[in-house]
Amino acid sequence: MTYTGDERGGAGRDGPWWWERRREAVLDVGLGAVSAAECALEGVQFAREAGLPGAVGVLFGIVVGATLVLRRRWPIAVVLVGIAVTPAAMGFLLSVVALYTLASSDVPRRITATLASMSMAATFVVMYLRTREGAADEPTLVISLSVFVAVALTVPPVLFGLYIGARRRLMESLQERADSLERELSLLADRAEERAEWARTEERTRIAREMHDVVAHRVSLMVVHAAALQAVAAKDPVKAARNAALVGDMGRQALTELREMLGVLRAEAPKPAAVAVAAPAGGFEDGPSLAELEALVGQSRAAGMVVELDVRAAGAGSTDPAGAGPGPGYPAEVEQTAYRVVQEALTNCHKHAPGARVVVRLAHRDGEVAMQVENGPCDGKAAEPGLPSGGNGLVGMRERVLGLGGVFVSGPTDDGGFKVSAVLPCASRA
Repeated sequence: MTYTGDERGGAGRDGPWWWERRREAVLDVGLGAVSAAECALEGVQFAREAGLPGAVGVLFGIVVGATLVLRRRWPIAVVLVGIAVTPAAMGFLLSVVALYTLASSDVPRRITATLASMSMAATFVVMYLRTREGAADEPTLVISLSVFVAVALTVPPVLFGLYIGARRRLMESLQERADSLERELSLLADRAEERAEWARTEERTRIAREMHDVVAHRVSLMVVHAAALQAVAAKDPVKAARNAALVGDMGRQALTELREMLGVLRAEAPKPAAVAVAAPAGGFEDGPSLAELEALVGQSRAAGMVVELDVRAAGAGSTDPAGAGPGPGYPAEVEQTAYRVVQEALTNCHKHAPGARVVVRLAHRDGEVAMQVENGPCDGKAAEPGLPSGGNGLVGMRERVLGLGGVFVSGPTDDGGFKVSAVLPCASRA
């Protein structure tokens, strides 16, 4: 199992005091014991030369060598101890390990260079003074030997420590980068899941709106025709037969459109990234257009509604009262949205304003198309059709229009009617 640095936190620390791991403590204690033993042996010679009791030299050597245990906590202090005891010719292991630890730590490089130079100079001086007595006639050899010993005891541990420290910092940097990338990937995955969930919600809302607009209009007209059929069945069999045929046509159209939408739902689901831009059920190109607006109005007229269609083409206010006219070619999504707005507004007139006079206005303008459906007050003669209302019609129209960057306004009129207006921006297709 893989863990990030944040997840590990302090879980990898199992050592006492300043040690991060137990094996580091064992290593330092072992090095300290070896160094203490070395310095104790060298302390005997130091005590003899200084004229001190041997026990004092041994005790001094043990204390000096044991300071190596502190190399990770206070590397500068341990190096200074090694430099201080250089004249006593003791602590070679102490000096080498302390210089390595200092170079591999995070101590500033100028301090490392200064202490390494001091250690090298001290080793050179001590070595020169101890060897010139036996080779007084060979000063070049004494100097060369002193330089070699000073460099051999100082430069290799410093260079190796610098290499290990750089490697450790590189590994830490790579680990931090890997942890950062893992966090970013996790964040991206969370955002992708949020976008996918948002896209699924949008798709469900769009499908519900599409089914409401398509099916509700057809079923509303079927209910109106059925009520008329019941009223005239005994008095006017011809009209009753005509209304029955219209109900059948409406039912077949509703089933056809419902079957098309269900067919799209049964198709293979798009990937989450493509859901948000998926076309409405059936596709924009296969949906209704403004060319079918006259037929839509004719269905409401056949159901007994008094509907006037007023189409104004682009230009000096020319009017085409007979139909929607050819008009400019708009993008498919604009034509379908305009059609659905008029369709849902007519459905609301059937539900809430039976017997009212309705005016459908469509205006082709430069760069936009405007539509308005306005009904007057109910005449009080027509019976309520009893159609249920879920309150989603105006919400769906507003969502469609705003989704294309248009403007939607609805509300009651001064004479007791109701008006729905929408303006859709569009560019004419060549």
